[in-house]
Formats: sequence, C-alpha cells, structure tokens
Amino acid sequence: MTTSTPAALVLHYIFDPLCGWCYAAAPLVKAAREVPGIQVQWHAGGMLTGDHTRTITADWREKVMASDQRIAEMTGQPFGDAYFNGLLNDIGAPLDSEPPTTALLAAEALAGKGLEMLSAQQKAHYVDGRRISDPAVLRELAASIGLESAAYDPAYAEQSGAATHEHIADSRQWLGMVQGQGFPTLALEFDHPEQPGQRAVQRLELGEWLGDVAGWKQQLAEWVEQIAALNPQQAGDADPSCGPDGCELPQR
Repeated sequence: MTTSTPAALVLHYIFDPLCGWCYAAAPLVKAAREVPGIQVQWHAGGMLTGDHTRTITADWREKVMASDQRIAEMTGQPFGDAYFNGLLNDIGAPLDSEPPTTALLAAEALAGKGLEMLSAQQKAHYVDGRRISDPAVLRELAASIGLESAAYDPAYAEQSGAATHEHIADSRQWLGMVQGQGFPTLALEFDHPEQPGQRAVQRLELGEWLGDVAGWKQQLAEWVEQIAALNPQQAGDADPSCGPDGCELPQR
C-alpha cells in the first residue's frame, strides 16, 4: 500500500495473506516498522484469486504442512493445533485471497491499520484455524483491531471489487519491477546516490534474514544511517553504488 511522502528508506513488502512464507516473514516486517527512518509500504499480490482460487484438499494439506513445519523450525512462528488438525482437515474450505485483501484495504483506508489487519488474519489462519476468506470472520478480525462495524462495513464494500483488483494489479507490477519471483518479496527504495531527485529500488534476498530479527533490525538501521549520510557530491565514492543493472546496498 503506497503513501504520498516516502521516507529516506521505504521497505516494499509484496505478499499474500494466505502465503505461508509471508507468515514466516511477518517478524521481519514487524521489526522494520520499529526502525526509525524506515517506512513500510505493503502490496497484496492476490496469490489465490480469480482462476487460482482453490479449496483445501488432502493433497493441499500434505503440501503445506511440510512447508509450515519448516517455517516453524526456521523462524519460531507458531502454528496452532486448530490449524494443523482443524482447518487443514476442513476439506472444501475456500482459499481465496480476495476477501482478506479487501479487508486489508478497508483497514488501511479507515485507520492506517492494514498491517495490523494482516497480523490478525495470519494469527486467525495459522494459529486459530479460522477461514479468513469468509467476510464474516474478517468482520470479527476488524473489530479485534479496534474498527467498529459501522465504519468497517461500508469501507469493506467500497474496497470490494474494482478497488481490490486494481490494488492487486498494482502489486503485481511492483513484483515485476523489482524482479521478484513470488511471495513474499522485499525491496528497499531510497534516494538515488548518483542522480539527485531520483529514487532507486533494490530487491532484498529474504532467506538470510528469516529467524534473525535482531540482525535484520541492525542492518536496516545501518542502511538508514548510510543513506542519510550520502549527498550528490559524495555519491561517486560512497555506498550504495549504482550500475547499469541497478543499485547495490552496502553488504551485510
């Protein structure tokens, strides 16, 4: 979700509410929001929408359980019994990313709480085993983050349909622009060190940070300091450096 005034460093987070590896990245996104000078902009990419919506099947359960167990080992993210032995056994339960994405847009439009809604959705799905493709469940989650139904209901209606589709299309454009291979994808946007007034975007390799929240926060803080120290006169001999294929951030 974009905003009008970018910070020195903007972390673009391209994800889907029903993506297990996005749940794995959730601690990193939460940590980034705590680093001064970092602005997080989210983009929900509609992984299971349109022709790609599906339902829970035995094959799906077997596939995602192996992935989820690896996520738990790598990151410590909790998975509830209500998910493993409840929702994943709920054969025929819908898996549709559009309703939770609409709820994210409604929460953002009402109170700037899109990421808070995402956190509530992920807990509801992966811990509590609830159907987050169900608008009635989403309405309860909105209330859990302080959004009154009298405001949330019309906001959800307004963000349904075309507005959600437009957001998903924009998110997929971001994914293509940063050459992301899927969900989640993280990219940093910052002032171009060699072209005053221009912005550069650099995709980040996510894997090395999963499970290392403290190291991730430290690296982000260092990047904030380094970017802030740059000016057009220094750009020629200071990191990050830019070449024909993009800009490189200082190495870890």
